[in-house]
Amino acid sequence: MTSAQKKTFVASFLGWTLDAFDYFLVIVVVSHLATDFHKTVPQVLIAVTLTLAMRPLGALIFGWIGDRYGRRLPLMIDIALFSVIELLTAFSPNFTVFLVLRAAFGLAMGGEWGLGSALAMEALPPNRRGLFSGLLQEGYAVGSLLAGLSLTFLFPLIGWRGMFVVGALPAFLIFFIRAHVPESAVWLAGKHERLALQADILWSAVKRSWPLFIYGILLMAAFNFMSHGSQDVYPTFLKNQLAFPVAAAGWIVTIYSCGMILGGTFFGWISQRLGRRNSIVIAAIVGLFAIPMWAFSHTFAMVALGSFWLQFAVQCAWGIIPAHLNEISPNLARGTFPGLVYQLGNLISAGAPAFLATLAAGRFALASGAPDYAKAMAIFIAVVFVAVITMTLLGRAVAPENRNADFSPTMS
Repeated sequence: MTSAQKKTFVASFLGWTLDAFDYFLVIVVVSHLATDFHKTVPQVLIAVTLTLAMRPLGALIFGWIGDRYGRRLPLMIDIALFSVIELLTAFSPNFTVFLVLRAAFGLAMGGEWGLGSALAMEALPPNRRGLFSGLLQEGYAVGSLLAGLSLTFLFPLIGWRGMFVVGALPAFLIFFIRAHVPESAVWLAGKHERLALQADILWSAVKRSWPLFIYGILLMAAFNFMSHGSQDVYPTFLKNQLAFPVAAAGWIVTIYSCGMILGGTFFGWISQRLGRRNSIVIAAIVGLFAIPMWAFSHTFAMVALGSFWLQFAVQCAWGIIPAHLNEISPNLARGTFPGLVYQLGNLISAGAPAFLATLAAGRFALASGAPDYAKAMAIFIAVVFVAVITMTLLGRAVAPENRNADFSPTMS
């Protein structure tokens, strides 16, 4: 790899890492937000739903700009936007303002992944794409790990508001991108063709490949149910149902985040040999076997092991996605297609955290009346793993996986 390729990948990885860190800061302090704002856990999780629901709009806006005007500048603007919003979140005077800011954060978060993944995947040699796809996607897991460490070490000192101030630090990444990251050579090569299409880049791609767009959205809905259904309520389950102290919950988040990083990186590399879809199916099957230990253990050691195992499997599948979506994408719409189908899938799954919390407190409530997060999560995630396997296999009828595809600047 050249120096420019390495710097481009580092910038894309850090952008996704810090974006995910800002997202997970809410996840790890849900119960504390509920206490401070005098709300229930399901009410606070509406903030997470709003963030997820706004991500498709961000993907569309920033993806369109990225296809028209390049990947680099829109990425810098996007990072500045989510950093400022994160800082403002720290000073939310009431719950309504907090919700508005988390919705605005979703707009910025939706733009980052598509721009960053296109910039990185277009810069990399095709035969290295699987490994670096896994590494790139695990920026999300590193963000989770940083949030877990923040809960353990920073929350007792500065509280949740101070943690959101720390979450504004990604703004400094802009200077690195401006100084060291070149514009995508693939985008530059297709620049004149994009200008000739004017505003019809995305529409032209949709008309030519509409079954692929619909399939991509449904596939990513299954994937996002898998991640948000297994991650977003879990810290609340640790603190409220298992009664783990804040520090213990923080350590478990940190431990399973390490599993996420290992899983995504390993299977990203494996997918270069076994194929993208075969690797995803194997990962989901591994995850199914982890559910009992993940949901129904009670001791710190067994909970840590079960959550590590399950999140390892979840990210084994997710680590393949940056390469897979970019490889099946119409070339001139690569700034928009991967991010948009990803975030529209996110929109479909946006209610998963609040739904799980409501289900745990309602239909699956314990005899004492307390929420049974364990049963709700276990049943939900089992169904989702089966959906991931089914949608992945159906993809063979829609489009070839295009492993090692040449990202030439022509419409496909």
